Amino acid sequence: MIGMGFGGFLALLVLGFIAAFVIHFGIRYRMLEGFDGFMAMWIAGWIGGWLGSPVLGHWWVQVQNIYAIPALVGAFAGAFSLAALVKANARSTAYVMAPKATTTVPEMIRKAG
Repeated sequence: MIGMGFGGFLALLVLGFIAAFVIHFGIRYRMLEGFDGFMAMWIAGWIGGWLGSPVLGHWWVQVQNIYAIPALVGAFAGAFSLAALVKANARSTAYVMAPKATTTVPEMIRKAG
């Protein structure tokens, strides 16, 4: 997997794009609004897809020496995990940075989510 060819890189790029597109635009689970949030999810999807086959195994369809189903599952897991971690970090810092008199912590959590 480490010494993959250009075809394998492109296959993972497409699988990461599919995962990021579905999560960001399909179900609207976003860590950041706009294109920069989508790009970060795409990169995380590529990394998740790259780790998908070694972790989940080698089964079903193979495209350019990449097993598509485990790579797609890994891409979804990577993109979703990044968004969940960023949202959890935003909610945890809302407690620390909450103003004392103007806004309550639950209101800041609703704004961050």
